[in-house]
Amino acid sequence: MVQTIRSIIQASINTKLAILKDDAMLATITLCVNEINTAFKNGNKILFCGNGGSAADAQHLAAEFSGRFYKNREALPAEALHVNTSYLTAVANDYGFDIVYSRMITGIGKKGDVLVALSTSGNSTNIINAAIAAQEKEMMVIGFTGSNGGKLKDHCTQLINVPDADTPRIQESHILIGHIICQLVEQLYFS
Repeated sequence: MVQTIRSIIQASINTKLAILKDDAMLATITLCVNEINTAFKNGNKILFCGNGGSAADAQHLAAEFSGRFYKNREALPAEALHVNTSYLTAVANDYGFDIVYSRMITGIGKKGDVLVALSTSGNSTNIINAAIAAQEKEMMVIGFTGSNGGKLKDHCTQLINVPDADTPRIQESHILIGHIICQLVEQLYFS
């Protein structure tokens, strides 16, 4: 059992080391920080969407912006699109789950806003539809995916594709990268 635990921890470390050595990914993360900071400075908001564990990650990261990260500061406009269960269940029931996020973006998204779309496979239809709707609104789309980016990669302004195919390792890295973005945006915006 202890060896299995060590093996899991090592796999997580290996994924993070691959990110650390990937200069192109680090440059993409830097671009995302700057573009989110610019969006906030221009009075825009950041929206998050995901399914399952990625929905939990979306809600977590939205709360880091709208609540606080390190600093006691004003709230930044950030929201996870799945937190209104009445909306989510009504739209899923009446129209289908594939459009629950895209319909919300059509209603509240505006030019200059940012969508962070989390999908470990990059192939979740409702997440792809959200990215397409965001593009139509001239929003920036940041995709958080696994190694190949799936179909989502074709609908992103910036793609953060964690170099792994194992869902837990991808999600652990999404939170790491999300926290890095939150910290750096907070430092920039409130400096």
